[in-house]
Amino acid sequence: MNRRIKAGIIGGAGYTGGELIRLLINHPHTTVSFINSRSNAGKPVHAIHQDLLGDTDLSFTDRIEEDIDVLFLCLGHGESKKFLAETKLLEKTKIIDLANDFRLKRDARFNSELGGKPNAQRDFIYGLPELNREQIKLAGNIANPGCFATTIQLGLLPLASKGLLKDVYTTGITGSTGAGQSLSQTSHFSWRANNIQAYKTLTHQHLGEIGESLLQLQPASDIELSFVPWRGDFTRGIFVSSIVSCELSLDELYTLYTEFYQSHPFTQVSREAIFLKQVVNTNKAVIQLEKTGDKVVIHSAADNLLKGASGQAVQNMNLLFDLDESCGLRLKPIGF
Repeated sequence: MNRRIKAGIIGGAGYTGGELIRLLINHPHTTVSFINSRSNAGKPVHAIHQDLLGDTDLSFTDRIEEDIDVLFLCLGHGESKKFLAETKLLEKTKIIDLANDFRLKRDARFNSELGGKPNAQRDFIYGLPELNREQIKLAGNIANPGCFATTIQLGLLPLASKGLLKDVYTTGITGSTGAGQSLSQTSHFSWRANNIQAYKTLTHQHLGEIGESLLQLQPASDIELSFVPWRGDFTRGIFVSSIVSCELSLDELYTLYTEFYQSHPFTQVSREAIFLKQVVNTNKAVIQLEKTGDKVVIHSAADNLLKGASGQAVQNMNLLFDLDESCGLRLKPIGF
C-alpha cells in the first residue's frame, strides 16, 4: 500500500485505547491523526499510557478531524450510538466500534439526523474474521466482537459448521482489565489478590452475539448455551472451557478444527495443554480439545485486550483496507 491510512481514536485513555495506540503507532501503514479524550485534552499520551513513554509525542485532544480513513470508537457501551448521533463524519470514513452498540443484527443499521438533516446511514458487519472475513473486506463499518464472545465462539465455530451443537456448558475466567480502567470494588488489587468470583451467571451481555454467530453456521437449530464467567486473580487474558456431547473421535475433532482454521493466521489448534501465557500480549487465540466418553471439552484462550478488543480491531482494519491480515500484529507472547 503506497499511502498511509489516517486513523482517529475516540476514547483513547482506557485500556483498549492504550493498546490500540500502541498497535497503530507501530503499524507500517497507519498514521494516527488524533486521539480524542475530553478529560485528558492537552496531556501527552505517555502521561496516561506510561508504557508509551518515548514511543510517541502525540497528545490527547478534544477535537475531531474529519479527513480520516478510519475511526476507532473506544467508548463505553451505549456511547457509540450517542457519539454518531451527535457527530458529523465524512461518508468515506470507516468506523470500527469496540463497544457492543452494533453487534446484534437488530442494531446493525444506524440512522440519525444532524441539524434536522439525515446523517449518512451506516451498516455494521460483525467483525469476527474467522467467521465473516469476506464480508468484512467489503464492509464500511465494523462491530468489533466482545472479548468473552470471541474466545467462546472460536472454540465452538467448527462444531457449529457441521451442525453438531445442541447443549453447551461454558465457564470462563478473565483478568481485571476486562472490567475497564475505572476503579470499582472488584478491580482493586486488595479485592482481586488471592480471590475469584462468579458474576453475571447465565446472563452475560455477550450471549446474544455468540448465539447469532452460531446460528449463522448452524441455522434453524435450538442451541442452548449456558455460560458462567469468573473474575480472576490476574490482569489480562481469558481462559474458557466449553463442554458438549459429540460422537466424533478426538482425532476426527482435531482434523475438523485444524481444517476450519488453517487459513486463519491467529487461531491455533494445539494437542498439548494450553495456558494463558501463550496468548497474553498477542492477537492469537489457542484451542485444545479433550474427550472422555461422548463428552468433549474445548479449551480456548485469548488476550482480552488484543484478540478480544484492540488487536482484533486492527485485524479488521487490515481487512477493510486490503492489507495482509496480520500486518502490525505479529506480537510475541510474554511466556516467562
